[in-house]
Amino acid sequence: MLKKLGNIAALAAGLFALAAPVAAAELTGVTDTEIHIGQWGPQTGPAAPWGSVARGTGMLFQMINDAGGIHGRKIVYHMFDDQYNPAKTVAGVKELVEKAPGVFGFASGVGTSPGLAVKDYLMERGIPWVGPAAGSLHWITPPQKALFSLYPLYADEAKLLVRQLVEKEGKKKIAILHASDEYGENGHRGAVQEMQRLGLKPVAEVPVNQADRDLKSHVLLLKESGADAVLMWVNPTHAVITLKTAAALQFAPQWATSSTLSDAPLMQTISGGLWKNILFASFSELPDADTPQMKQYREAFAKYAQKGERWGVFFMAGIGFVEPMVEGLRRAGRNLTRESFIAAMETIRNYKGILGTVNFGPGQRQGAKEIFLARTDDSGTKITQLTPWAEVK
Repeated sequence: MLKKLGNIAALAAGLFALAAPVAAAELTGVTDTEIHIGQWGPQTGPAAPWGSVARGTGMLFQMINDAGGIHGRKIVYHMFDDQYNPAKTVAGVKELVEKAPGVFGFASGVGTSPGLAVKDYLMERGIPWVGPAAGSLHWITPPQKALFSLYPLYADEAKLLVRQLVEKEGKKKIAILHASDEYGENGHRGAVQEMQRLGLKPVAEVPVNQADRDLKSHVLLLKESGADAVLMWVNPTHAVITLKTAAALQFAPQWATSSTLSDAPLMQTISGGLWKNILFASFSELPDADTPQMKQYREAFAKYAQKGERWGVFFMAGIGFVEPMVEGLRRAGRNLTRESFIAAMETIRNYKGILGTVNFGPGQRQGAKEIFLARTDDSGTKITQLTPWAEVK
């Protein structure tokens, strides 16, 4: 089941600071026949390619409902478009939490800044949040009882990418292009720390504001630095603008990107064929992986996906970040409460879905830590996995 919110844009973000009505504490989002789960994600705007995360979750819930639900209850999925705008995230989350029947918890949800805007609100109310679609330290520092993180840390991706560029590919002049928000800063800090460990400094550190659309000055700074490799922590729109601008300026370093740009076929399409020889980190199985789970999900995609939808890493992420939540709901049993769910989540050990191995426990809230590196070929159409799944030390 899928229920979309109405117009939430008119709700002022300032309302977030007000105390929730007393009645909101009584809205558990669980009935005899239903479990209400929410998610935000950018269906429109510059980060819209990440919106397929929420649609992937919707497909997983459809599969579960068609198989009978969870202990006799169907999942009612409330997904809304926040346009990667924290104010809209706040408004939508408050509407879901405080309007009957409420929500039991939140699944995934794209973005560090949108997630930070609602994290304290959810945690103060003990509302479970599983699988934030961002690799931020903020989810686990300090650990929060009701927050279960599954996205490997951007800092760990940065370390692995820097090691590959320096130790395997001989790059010495590395620049960093990063969003000027917590998403970009997480990757930026990790890359700088790893370069310092290796005795290097970035030759350029160039921030990008979300509203920027002309990136010529940004790319000129990268080119003038003499960079032979550029790490990117930006949204898909900015990545495409960067590559097109670089091509026009005849600047061709080795581009290396966060897993946030790991949907290579999509990036190849929206970049007009420029997503060639791109090094990237990945947190999930490759889309054509020959495993029983991936075969099952590809078959379900053919059955459930709306016309025009793409099977790819971003859509898959919406499945992978939420698989452990479904497992937790099953383990909690028919007597489902937020407390029983949290206790059940803490029993998940050595769980393998389409992400790396997942482990939770009392006080352990970073469930997935394994990542690997891959690269597109000179045509931009073939992907080769370069490293095995590994935790970054």
